[in-house]
Amino acid sequence: MPHSSHRLRKFRFNRPQQIAAVLLALLLGQCLWVANRCTLSEQDYRFARCGREMWEKPSPLAGYFTTCGNIHDGTLAYRAAGLPLTIQRIFAGQAATTSTWEMRHEVEWIGLLLRLPFIAAALALGGCLWWVTRRLFGNVGGYIALSLYCFSPPVIASAVAPNNELWAAYGLFAAVYTAIGVSHAMQGPRKKWRPRIVLLTVIFGITAAAHLSAFLIALLLSIVFMAYLAEGKRAYLPTLLIVWVLGALAILFAFYGFRPEAFSYVFRSNVAALRPSLDSVRVLFRPMTDAGITLAAAAALGLWAAMRRSRYFGNSTPLAVAVLLLCITTTGVPTLTSLWALPFVLTFVGGVFADVLELERPRRAAVAWRWITVALILCQAALCIAGLPLLVP
Repeated sequence: MPHSSHRLRKFRFNRPQQIAAVLLALLLGQCLWVANRCTLSEQDYRFARCGREMWEKPSPLAGYFTTCGNIHDGTLAYRAAGLPLTIQRIFAGQAATTSTWEMRHEVEWIGLLLRLPFIAAALALGGCLWWVTRRLFGNVGGYIALSLYCFSPPVIASAVAPNNELWAAYGLFAAVYTAIGVSHAMQGPRKKWRPRIVLLTVIFGITAAAHLSAFLIALLLSIVFMAYLAEGKRAYLPTLLIVWVLGALAILFAFYGFRPEAFSYVFRSNVAALRPSLDSVRVLFRPMTDAGITLAAAAALGLWAAMRRSRYFGNSTPLAVAVLLLCITTTGVPTLTSLWALPFVLTFVGGVFADVLELERPRRAAVAWRWITVALILCQAALCIAGLPLLVP
């Protein structure tokens, strides 16, 4: 059998994948419900207008990348917001001079159109979370993490408004676990290294295009985890670091349309500035609509501290990253590091709860833990659905 056919046969869409697809469909439904009720805001027009300028034509203002100025808060969100509108204009045969305001009267669903890339980012992050937690903790851990994610108001709120937060969260989460995958692959044949190294380079580039601070954090964490895991291969790390940095900067340069004057502003601004802060802890855990996630995270932390069998690399890694992200904030560009931390929090919760549910214990205790887990997920789902109207501006 040809190798390509063999690889295709490895893909399965069995019961676990079907359940994950249903959960992601529920997330999609919530996002569409909120998006259909959102009116276009000034921020929406700004992202759409400047994103279209990046794709269609340069700024008429000398020395500026777009009429929004020299973008330094992440060009990815602008390009993502403008791309569907540019594609629609091309297929509709409209002039490049058509403004976003004029397109509003020509395309009734323009609000949904510019939000689709961000909804897609939320679904992609959910799929990535499911893939990681299922591989690490089995189906149970994957179900728990993805269920809480799909009923998370911060995710839905970020999916229905142009922003760089979801893209940065996706890139940061993917970078950390891809780097861990590269470390394991480095123990095997070299032919397995290259695809993963190239993939990680692309992830770094996308993360840098979303938020420079997220890229630097992802790069630092990747090097730390690889230095810990890549036994006997640590001599390759300096070379890989150069490849990843240069590759990410090349991708970021492409997002600036290969315009040196606009690209240089990234280095002249303080977009990567960070400082210690606990604001993200309050943002993530204080809202009533996140009570299910808060209770689950508190329970997981207590169980992790009490159970020695839960204190292993797979559980401790997302906990360490989540704590780091929840204890810092950006000062150059306002952002939500709480959203960056959320996938790691849910990975930690999924791992610890999976360990507890798999313990051998009396039947009554096992059944009680299952009901507690289900109750937490249902509590979060109910609070999220009840709070959807609050997400409509």
